[in-house]
Amino acid sequence: MKTMQKLGKSLMLPVACLPIAAVMLGVGYWIDPAGWGGTNQVAAFLVMAGKAIIDNIPLLFVIGVSVGMANGKDGAAALAGLISWLLIQGLLAPQTVAMLSGKPLEDVSAAFGKINNVFIGIICGLIGAICYNRFKNTRLPDALAFFSGKRSVAIVTGGASILAALVLFFIWPAVYGALVAFGVSVLKLGPAGAGIYGFFNRLLIPFGLHHALNSVFWFDVAGINDLGNFWNNTGVRGVTGQYMTGFFPVMMFGLPGAALAMYHTAKSGRKKAAAGLLLAAAFAAFLTGVTEPLEFSFMFLAPVLYVVHAVLTAVSMFVMAALPVRAGFNFSGGMIDLALSWRTPLAQNPWAIILVGLIFFAIYYLLFRVIITKFDLKTPGREDEDHAEAENKITPVGGDFNAIAKAVLAGLGGVENIASLDNCITRLRVEVKNQADVDEKAIKAAGARGVVRPDKTGVQVIIGPQAQHVADAMKALTRKTP
Repeated sequence: MKTMQKLGKSLMLPVACLPIAAVMLGVGYWIDPAGWGGTNQVAAFLVMAGKAIIDNIPLLFVIGVSVGMANGKDGAAALAGLISWLLIQGLLAPQTVAMLSGKPLEDVSAAFGKINNVFIGIICGLIGAICYNRFKNTRLPDALAFFSGKRSVAIVTGGASILAALVLFFIWPAVYGALVAFGVSVLKLGPAGAGIYGFFNRLLIPFGLHHALNSVFWFDVAGINDLGNFWNNTGVRGVTGQYMTGFFPVMMFGLPGAALAMYHTAKSGRKKAAAGLLLAAAFAAFLTGVTEPLEFSFMFLAPVLYVVHAVLTAVSMFVMAALPVRAGFNFSGGMIDLALSWRTPLAQNPWAIILVGLIFFAIYYLLFRVIITKFDLKTPGREDEDHAEAENKITPVGGDFNAIAKAVLAGLGGVENIASLDNCITRLRVEVKNQADVDEKAIKAAGARGVVRPDKTGVQVIIGPQAQHVADAMKALTRKTP
């Protein structure tokens, strides 16, 4: 589980590169919806610049996973991942497979024509990271000393990649066929398939494993490539975008409605503290589609509400896929991405997202308010008295990062209790030596949105979009690197 969580965090590194592509494509299509081939050279320039990133998404994943999974995030790991990618792409190209198997090119499995995909990119990234972690400190005899240490990583990666290519030569057609069958089965379900995807997407959020599921539907792993086809204008109008559109009503309107319900049901003496947490989280969800700070505010305090949220996400995905409404994103389902995708060629009635979103705002608000009050759920502002004292001391995240880092570090048991420290977009990911020394109340009092303990040594501190700044400040205090 720990490795899978680290992989999920690593998958966000390449995803974080996509907003710049969305900006260029979105602005280009705003200027000229025809994009490339239209009459506006500025629009064509921007569209082609954005496509340069979208067309190389698998390579982004190679580098992102290599760096994210490597100890110390050294650039040598990224180089190793790139070497693995180039070797496997060359060895498993249809022409090479035809030569090695003695078959005519037209008889080579179609799977080898799709070797340039995110799934293979992740494998290459893992090979590069594993080889780096294992062999970065290798010592060789003096005659070969030049190839010692990190210089040996590329050599070992080459050998490992040749073996991986040999294995993939035999199993890739079967793996590819299974992935395509899975994607086709979901596609055949139409809007219902989109709803099933949305439900499990939210349920996997607590474990940080939703990115693996997303790669099947958003990228060209199983032939769906919803995100790439939408922005490249290579999909089918009315179909492409169905695995993205349904997130907009939930992220922009539904969750802010839930936040308002939690604020209104907070105890009178704690509304101010609850508002500080909920308002910032709701604004982040609406504007950028970053929902974890808000979701973690009730995920563990009131898990029944999180299941309701997953069901409502499934409903939104189903409804939007069934309607003639399509929009896309390159980061998440917030207002920024909606505005950028508004005039893209495959966008369809994006204005309806706002109308549907207002309905979901009301649904979320009413359901959350009724369920919270009926079952007396301990959402923010409704905690028992021993939690209230910590909440009243909350320090807004985004202020003095050094002060927040010191407080969180103290809550984690101090410098001596930290074995390793890392972060993703919204969380600190910490390995501690002794879980008994971790004080969740103190961590929340420092401004954290929540604390998760996924295993015997792991602690995840939910900070929000400022997580990297807090992590950097903590690393300076601990003098440790991941």
